[in-house]
Amino acid sequence: MKIKSISDIPNAMFYPLKSWAEQSSTNWNVLIGVGGLLLIASAIFCYIFYKKIGQDDERTHKIFLKSSYYMLLAIILCDVLFPKDYMWNMFFLFKYTLAFIAGGIYLAVQYKRDFS
Repeated sequence: MKIKSISDIPNAMFYPLKSWAEQSSTNWNVLIGVGGLLLIASAIFCYIFYKKIGQDDERTHKIFLKSSYYMLLAIILCDVLFPKDYMWNMFFLFKYTLAFIAGGIYLAVQYKRDFS
């Protein structure tokens, strides 16, 4: 794949993944399965630390807002990096997986810093 402008860079980065996924239906199903499992695991990870931090008060409200901020940054970054021409539904799945992971990591770091 030739890069003619800056907007072609995400397409060129993920073209090998596209060609691998389109080789067989098994590869496509593996990609969906891994993405689904990662989404469920990252949502559970985020929920566990959300519950561990505790009730919403003045201190934890800032932590939850900052976690949401990092999730939003991850979504925006993924919107910039992931291609929009092909496999957009697959990248949609991975975009929210990465957002949950980013929010969960921030919650885990804050939990370790404040409560351990």
